[in-house]
Amino acid sequence: MAKSKYSENLVRMKCSQCKRINYYTRRNKKTSEKKLELNKYCKWCRAHTKHIETKR
Repeated sequence: MAKSKYSENLVRMKCSQCKRINYYTRRNKKTSEKKLELNKYCKWCRAHTKHIETKR
């Protein structure tokens, strides 16, 4: 079975404070070499915190 293009670029986003995985998003691994960091809402912390890309 062939892999989809979506699953190859899928990354998990982990909260930097509580360390829980809250979001999944896509990124182009060819153009961006650094880990993705986004300021997103964490429902466990109940605040906007920095979310960092984690390993698959």
